[in-house]
Amino acid sequence: MQALLLYAISNGNLAKVDAALRGGVTMLQLRNKLLPDNELLQLAQQVKRLTDKHGVPLVINDRVDVVMEVDAAGVHLGPSDGDLRAARTVLGSSKILGATARTVEQALAAQAAGADYLGSGAVFGSATKLDATRMPLELFREICKTVTIPVVAIGGIDVTNIHQLRGCGMAGFAVVGGVFNADDVHQATLHLKEAALQCISPHPKMFC
Repeated sequence: MQALLLYAISNGNLAKVDAALRGGVTMLQLRNKLLPDNELLQLAQQVKRLTDKHGVPLVINDRVDVVMEVDAAGVHLGPSDGDLRAARTVLGSSKILGATARTVEQALAAQAAGADYLGSGAVFGSATKLDATRMPLELFREICKTVTIPVVAIGGIDVTNIHQLRGCGMAGFAVVGGVFNADDVHQATLHLKEAALQCISPHPKMFC
């Protein structure tokens, strides 16, 4: 199974992370920009114990230093989070480097800089990033078609709308509220993963 199929992004609530992992998320990103460095490091260590238990890669948002400290699988950098080439130099070739791309030009630049995958959206708007404008699906399809690395759809994705992305060419789906805002995180993850499998084409760009 490809690692990017159901990519959950969490602020680090350990009970919810555990429930999502039991439900079948295939990659987890820790994104918490509010914690002091020492608390973020401690939280990353706790989350990594859970992801290791379930055999799921852990990606840290923004913080290459935390990735290296806890030996996480990789980092995800937004457009203003740091230089991709510099991050690749620190990470080496064995760790994952993810990047956000909201235009075809950004996607091609990130690919050229060494990104392993792209997160693109917000395909359905975003409740967590209020400044994120909705990306037309035509543009999302164009990004998926243009690059050779896998692309993950992000932005407001849940079981009610994920099927609208069928045929766009993505490798998977990044979710926040669609999993972690549910009353039953475990069940929500199970249902969303089933829907994600139905929406992926037989031969997406693979990332393993």
